[in-house]
Amino acid sequence: MAKRRVAEIIVDTLEQAGTRRCYGVVGDTLNHVTDAIRRSKIDWVHVRHEEVGAFAAGAEAYFTGQLTACAGSCGPGSLHFINGIFESNRNRAPVVLIASQVATTELGIDFPQEVEFRPIYASCSVFCETVWIPSQARRMATLAAQAALTRRGVAVLVLPGDVAAAEIEEGPAYSVHVPTPVTRPSDTELDRVAAILNAGEKVTVYAGAGCQGAHDQVVRLCETLAAPMAHTSRAKDFVEYANPFNVGMTGVFGARPGFDAITECDTLVLLGCDFAWRQFYPKKAKVVQIDIDPTHLGRRHPVDVGVVGDIGATLDALQPKLRPHDDRSFLDIHLALQKEAQDNLARQAKPGKNALIHPQQLASLLDQYATDDAIFTADGGSPMVWVLRYIRVNGKRRTLTSLLHGTMANAMPQALGAKRAMPERQVIALCGDGGLTMLLGDLLTTVQENIPIKIVVFNNGTLGFVELEMKVEGLLDAYTDLKNPDFGKLADVMGLKGWTVERGDELESAVQAFLAHDGPALLNVHVNRNELVMPPKIEPSMAVGTVIYGAKAIMDGRVQDVAEMVRTNLRR
Repeated sequence: MAKRRVAEIIVDTLEQAGTRRCYGVVGDTLNHVTDAIRRSKIDWVHVRHEEVGAFAAGAEAYFTGQLTACAGSCGPGSLHFINGIFESNRNRAPVVLIASQVATTELGIDFPQEVEFRPIYASCSVFCETVWIPSQARRMATLAAQAALTRRGVAVLVLPGDVAAAEIEEGPAYSVHVPTPVTRPSDTELDRVAAILNAGEKVTVYAGAGCQGAHDQVVRLCETLAAPMAHTSRAKDFVEYANPFNVGMTGVFGARPGFDAITECDTLVLLGCDFAWRQFYPKKAKVVQIDIDPTHLGRRHPVDVGVVGDIGATLDALQPKLRPHDDRSFLDIHLALQKEAQDNLARQAKPGKNALIHPQQLASLLDQYATDDAIFTADGGSPMVWVLRYIRVNGKRRTLTSLLHGTMANAMPQALGAKRAMPERQVIALCGDGGLTMLLGDLLTTVQENIPIKIVVFNNGTLGFVELEMKVEGLLDAYTDLKNPDFGKLADVMGLKGWTVERGDELESAVQAFLAHDGPALLNVHVNRNELVMPPKIEPSMAVGTVIYGAKAIMDGRVQDVAEMVRTNLRR
């Protein structure tokens, strides 16, 4: 039997498991792996920073559901992936990281670039093991791929350079299995759920990302119970559209209708929802929770009944047990509030006075002129808020932002992965000026790898969300200023097409030209620095904190800053 290198066997296993691309930076201990990829059907995507590779691989895996790989050299090379790996794992994206390692003969003696990866990556992965023996290659790669696909997360395969280079005879033909069982509660459990829902008079449905693929069942449940449906930010793509019962998000990014629908109900149904902030749950209500993960039941807020099941299959089985609710008064109140909230968002998106550009206006124009199946990514911070509030989904559009990990700098790299996986789709990254400059070098990847994403910079010259947090706490903002280049000119130098817009009356035509450009492009927009992101309910502490900030700022000689904040937020 002919011998094969371990690296070739691992690459072959990943290819058979559905991997189409591997993102990374080549080097020393990874050389045999990249050589095997060169001779496979897997495409190597050469990024400039490994963190970008992990973000990109995670986005591809998140949107497609297919196994995606990233790989790096020993020591610093593989360590650079860490933030993107945390993000991808928390997004439940099936990714395999090949973290190459120094030779086994040098381990344990503080050899240059030696890093013990397992304790580092075990906390942000569903599988993290080392291939110590060449004969383990196919088996370990199979287990890694299967863990990533079935447990929905990142699998880390640590591969010493000498093991990767070893030649062995093929062993047993291990292969990846990805079963798709249908899970639902027992009939007895469904009867308990139905009894609570049938007795409720003010029922609210709270839909989470676990409702993916169950849009119609969720709408039918709301119709039966005459229930308003609030949703988490991560559920936006799956339940917001074509839903006459939708009253929007709750949480700090949401608005009053969703907040009130949850806090004022007497019965709350949590569907695939693991929303973490306890202050947004009702104080007095019966709570039913349905989730595929039993560890989620009751971990955020006490529940009266918690059951395990796929949302679609469980609601199908529950439906015949439900009594239709005829009283729509609770629903109609919150639908009316939702109409008011949407009208208010539209007013905030109007052009500012004296050519001032509100970020809401920019987000609204992107929503208006983007294609019907566009993909939007957004940096953590204020761009995240504008995507969630102003980008309308329709069953074809998709959005991705760092809602669970809460990182900066994710949008541009995630757009790279989405566009490489789906080249026929328009992909738009909404970036903060702070986030983009963190990984600015990978603008070159758009040119070198011919990935024509569209990058929008919300340029406000500050770490805006951090500055807002300081003001709400009554603190003077400090160390948030950013001295930025002209990103439009910088893009031109790097090989993208760049625009810079400073006046509101120039914005609409620039957005249209930018989105129509055939190739990678960057739109640098100077938006209002003093824009406030208003939560659904303003707590007294927030108002007091902002007043204290205003007083401190005036005493510190920042009268103009306070005046600008008031003028640009209250006088529209």
